[in-house]
Amino acid sequence: MNEDINERDAQELDQVQVLPLVALRDTVIFPEMIVPLQVGRDRSVKALDRAVRSSQPVALITQRSSETEEVGSVDELYPVGTLAKIAQVIRLQDGTIRAIVQGQRRIRLLDLLQTDPHLEARVELIADGAGSSLEVEALMASVQGQIEQYVSSGASVPPEVAVAARNITDGGLLADMVAYSPEMTTELRQQLLETIDVAERLRIVSQFLAKQIEVLELKGKIQSEVKSEMDKTQREYILREQMKAIQKELGEDDPAVAEANELRTKVEESAMPDEVKEKALKEVDRLSRIPSASPEQGVIRTYVDWLVSLPWGEETEDNLDLAEAEKVLNEDHYGLEKPKERIVEYMAVRKLAEKIRSPILLFVGPPGVGKTSLGKSIARAMGRKFVRMSLGGIHDEAEIRGHRRTYIGALPGRVIQSIKTAGSRNPVFMLDEIDKVGMDFRGDPSSALLEVLDPEQNNSFQDNYLEVPFDLSRVLFIATANMLDTIPPALRDRMEVIQLPGYTQLEKLRIAQKFLMPKQLENHGLTEEQLTITEPAMVRLIQAFTKEAGVRNLEREIANVARKVARRVASDSKAKVTVEPDHLEEFLGPARFEYGELEAEDQVGMVTGLVVSDAGGDIVQVEATRMEGKDEFILTGQLGDVMKESARAGLSYIRARTRMLDIDPAVFEKQTLHIHVPAGATPKDGPSAGVTMATAMASLLTGKPVRRDLAMTGEITLRGRVLPIGGLKSKLLAAHLAGVQTVLIPRRNEKDLVDVPEDVQQQLRIVPVESMDEVLQEALIDHARPAERIKAERDARQKRVTKRRRAPKKEQPPIAATPAPRVDQPPAGVP
Repeated sequence: MNEDINERDAQELDQVQVLPLVALRDTVIFPEMIVPLQVGRDRSVKALDRAVRSSQPVALITQRSSETEEVGSVDELYPVGTLAKIAQVIRLQDGTIRAIVQGQRRIRLLDLLQTDPHLEARVELIADGAGSSLEVEALMASVQGQIEQYVSSGASVPPEVAVAARNITDGGLLADMVAYSPEMTTELRQQLLETIDVAERLRIVSQFLAKQIEVLELKGKIQSEVKSEMDKTQREYILREQMKAIQKELGEDDPAVAEANELRTKVEESAMPDEVKEKALKEVDRLSRIPSASPEQGVIRTYVDWLVSLPWGEETEDNLDLAEAEKVLNEDHYGLEKPKERIVEYMAVRKLAEKIRSPILLFVGPPGVGKTSLGKSIARAMGRKFVRMSLGGIHDEAEIRGHRRTYIGALPGRVIQSIKTAGSRNPVFMLDEIDKVGMDFRGDPSSALLEVLDPEQNNSFQDNYLEVPFDLSRVLFIATANMLDTIPPALRDRMEVIQLPGYTQLEKLRIAQKFLMPKQLENHGLTEEQLTITEPAMVRLIQAFTKEAGVRNLEREIANVARKVARRVASDSKAKVTVEPDHLEEFLGPARFEYGELEAEDQVGMVTGLVVSDAGGDIVQVEATRMEGKDEFILTGQLGDVMKESARAGLSYIRARTRMLDIDPAVFEKQTLHIHVPAGATPKDGPSAGVTMATAMASLLTGKPVRRDLAMTGEITLRGRVLPIGGLKSKLLAAHLAGVQTVLIPRRNEKDLVDVPEDVQQQLRIVPVESMDEVLQEALIDHARPAERIKAERDARQKRVTKRRRAPKKEQPPIAATPAPRVDQPPAGVP
């Protein structure tokens, strides 16, 4: 009977058959293989039913894409599949079928005859290629050896596979058996199924096995190394535990325990408060229990080191010798009487009352007046340590308070870091450029400074990193700023403001002779015999080459002269240079400024005003003109809203007094007034230019010129009252430097003259006024009034002013200088 079946099979090899077709997803069936199939799609279930009812085999062909739900054309299937006999079918409750099929022949898909109700295809049976018998035998032996090696290398296949492979005598069957390896992809299995030649099929599986053997060997090597490392770690752990036991028996501690004990001793010996010491000891106990390899070890050790290194009880003893402290302050700085006096007062109170809160001072002044260096001098006078923290450009609140320990690399804020650097809990702590603190999404540092600079709170300042209070009440905080406006009101309220408006010419001369010249001679390796700058030359250097409230540029120009002299001395060691006024152009080039930047003659509609900015005081020329045609009141020069309102208030005052000022009212209907404040690129604002602009308009409309040697400042009201202004000292210093002879100030500012240096008051004629009537009477030149009457009025007014002021002290002779024609150097400032 078997012979009849084989004969029939041979006759059907080239026959084309029509069979029900089941499309497979991610599965390839090979001949002679018995495999279970789980069939769930409706068409596939009906195809199996048809094959079972008709006792036919079924065509099993793999889909090209496993994502295709229903096959509708030949292109969606691979060209070669397997003819399979259905051995058993089990219908499950969910409607799916579990079938056991046995592959029989390779088949080629010719056409897809129908898709509903099930797939039906016309297929052609394919016979295996014979190949060279010797080549096939050699390849079979090689593949069988590779299978044994593959199994022994730890492949995820049963060990019996190697025995079964050794017993197979058919090369095609051996190659098809390898296809069931779990590591083989669907694409490679389909390639193997489509390969008819047996030798070629064996070559494909040989290459696959060689690659898999190499992967398994490398995997085994890696696992061996990992196991070896784990064994080594376990061995080290066991040895370490044994060592601990031996050290314990000998009374010795391991390094980790010794380090914890050392930290515990430091904590107990430190001057920490009890609650801080308790927290530190808890952290040390945690450190001793944590394994040495844990990352927490470094975090805890760093934290305890910070607690131990802070000066909880260390402080320097204050020098309470008032005479000695005053001497030190005067040695380092010329002038600056107010801050010096304030420090000496604090030391006096400290001498009488031991428990006193340190003041929190704010030095406000233009650049170069010595705010930062004064802080160093105060520390030297009091015998304290000095630390400085620049706040310029700080945007992150954590810079002040620090980061919490949850962050990697966290550290305390710069306040605590500076205290540690000082090594004392009562240093002089300078907060430089406090007006330049920024704010962004990272927080507001100025808000964090509120606790630092509040005497009621800073005795328990808590840094985010330390998480314990630290007493800052003994620290003498000194902040510096160029302007008060940018400092938040809440922060400004916590500080005692001391204004440092700038130096007079005499003060600059003394500073240059006493401090700057010796410093620059030493810096450039020169002696007093090799370089001498005469007093007239120094005066001209101050007037013609610098224009500032401080002395920074003055020092820079002196250094410029010293460098050129040092070059001469380096070439000729016997060279001696004495710098006279006429020599300055040779060293520094042409003069940059002209002392006395005033108009050459009295002019109509032009008035000299006084302004103040973060760079100090300055003068500004306010110009007024008129033109035909009615237009809006024109204001130019980048004026702010407050300044524009002041100009309109002055115009209203003048229009209300047209009859008294002998002005034709029709002028306002036919002509347009234009006020311009030069230095148009500089923004300006503030009410203190009100009287200046009103005087310029009054001069223009009356045709009376304004005195060229007169300057003024003050706020104006609609009724012509002159209200007080700020920055009087800086403005008077600017007028003095510019060669002004007479200055009009609000009468309510007369009390502020006590802060103005005596030599400036002696050289200026300061006239307090209460109303615009007095301003116009003093400023406008009325040719109709007799000269004797004008002189008598001025002398009487000056006599009244002199009675109100203090009697002038004897001072060194004033610096004389002849006012020169103005150089067009645009002034910078804000009225």
